[in-house]
Amino acid sequence: MDLYFFQFIYSLAHQWWLIDLIGIFFAKYLGYFLILIAAFLILKEKKFQQKVYAFSLIALSVILSRGIIAEAFKFFIARQRPFSVLKIEPLLKYETYDKFMSFPSGHAAFFFALALAVFFLNKKLGWRFIIAALFISLARIFAGVHWPSDVLAGALIGIISALIIKKTLSSYK
Repeated sequence: MDLYFFQFIYSLAHQWWLIDLIGIFFAKYLGYFLILIAAFLILKEKKFQQKVYAFSLIALSVILSRGIIAEAFKFFIARQRPFSVLKIEPLLKYETYDKFMSFPSGHAAFFFALALAVFFLNKKLGWRFIIAALFISLARIFAGVHWPSDVLAGALIGIISALIIKKTLSSYK
């Protein structure tokens, strides 16, 4: 099933240069814009306590998801990336040390945690972040660097991490 969905999405790559550029942008650069927007969201809070809460919610969510849980999985599960297994040309270049770090997707974990944390702070903006996290995740498959199950697991890790942090911080309010 993983291979089928991967091949379906990846088959669109290397067909049209403009679509490839858009895929590369989503997979590699869109996240930087989301981080900047999240920083502005924190800074626009009027009260210092609200700024601390917003920063804590966002920072702890992404640290737990990407920095702790996703890395723990990567340590124990050395899954090869699709370009290594299938001997295909990915749209994104990866060093050889990174070819065994496919599961789970750290990008999906990070950006879904960020998106849900932003959603807790601002529903309208949060939906946009969730859509952007979905585009980033699909673009990582399109680029040939993740399996669909990698991004699904990363998304679940990100969502669960943000929920845990939200619940934990709510008990201190």
